[in-house]
Parts: sequence; structure tokens; C-alpha cells
Amino acid sequence: MTATIEPWLRAILRSPGGQHRLIDHDGPEGPELACPALGIAYPVVDGIPVLLQDEARELTAEEIEALGAGPEQG
Repeated sequence: MTATIEPWLRAILRSPGGQHRLIDHDGPEGPELACPALGIAYPVVDGIPVLLQDEARELTAEEIEALGAGPEQG
């Protein structure tokens, strides 16, 4: 991930679509925070996560599998 998020902020971030944990992910257009539980990824622009549903992209089935979409772990 090229644009880092401050650790204290990263620790509290959750998906606005369901309060699921977000996973660091390198997407096709740059760094993202992925929510495999919802099958979406939010872009990170200049180190700032853009947690807007309208800005999220759908993850592919392969990405969801690779990210380990399973039971919520925290």
C-alpha cells in the first residue's frame, strides 16, 4: 500500500455498510480498504480513506477469496 493510513486511525476504521473490519488491499487503481464481507473496496486517496458507498467498487470473486471472506474476526 503506497499511501499509508495512520495506525491509530486504521485501528478504528470499519465499513460504513455494516461495521465490518476493513483490510488493506492493492486495487487496480491504487490502495484500497476492502470489505470482503460486503464484497466492496473503498479507495484510499493521498492516505485518506474515502468511505463513501458511491466511491466503492465491487470486488471480484477471486479478490474476495484471496482476502479470506469468512466469519467476522473482530
